[in-house]
Amino acid sequence: MHFGATLRLLRVDAGVSLRALAQKIGVSSAYLSRVENGHDQAPTPDRLMAIARALDLPPTLLIDLAQRVSPFVARYLEDVPSASYLFLEIARRKLNAAQLARVQAFLDAEFPVRGAAAGRITPRLHELLAPERVLLKLSCSYLGDAIDVAAVRLASAAPGLNAAAIAAEIRERERESPTGVGHGVAVPHAMNASVQPVAALVTLARPLPVATPDDIPLQILLVILGGGQAPLELLARAARLATPDTVADLCQATTPEAALGRVRHAESELG
Repeated sequence: MHFGATLRLLRVDAGVSLRALAQKIGVSSAYLSRVENGHDQAPTPDRLMAIARALDLPPTLLIDLAQRVSPFVARYLEDVPSASYLFLEIARRKLNAAQLARVQAFLDAEFPVRGAAAGRITPRLHELLAPERVLLKLSCSYLGDAIDVAAVRLASAAPGLNAAAIAAEIRERERESPTGVGHGVAVPHAMNASVQPVAALVTLARPLPVATPDDIPLQILLVILGGGQAPLELLARAARLATPDTVADLCQATTPEAALGRVRHAESELG
């Protein structure tokens, strides 16, 4: 995943200009532009937290996008050294994703998160997909063609909206700022808060040679309609799937069910 491109995607959808975000976090527009274009490394944790506040995102999610390892964990272990024994026990038992989900359910029941963030639940991408909205090995010459096909599938799950209107809105957003997030993945979308979120997954028969942040041709489209209560979180979670392993797994999938299983597995690994 290209962090800078993902940050630009989130910033644009939040309606925040480059200059405004730079002012909010106390950096120059030139520096922030270099980050978004991949010329500078991801900002420090403190700056990432400031960006998260400015975009109304959970800080842990943005830091995970940037670093893959949250400094909150390290900080927590410094404050509560005995917690390291719990991590060691989890590692010693080699808990899998399903077992960790049971641990998470216990924590949620016994020690619920307090505050505004607790009431805002962002669905996982696999929860927004369905076999009929997974298109594998699609042959197309242009990105717009793939968007049109995906829009037809999305329209069937969005009463009151037609495919042409959905495709037009997604194309307009794509013209405003391309949604490639690296490793051959793009997240074309139309974030309509009044529409319950739904998604389509498209893998391409041949990579599309379009402009991308890391110059890797597009291989996978995660097309999202609607945003629910937290549209930026939904986009950020989708962008986390842009890893070489996940892309390879999805490109090798031969059935929609297999592709959905790989998305579900990737999300469980990411947490």
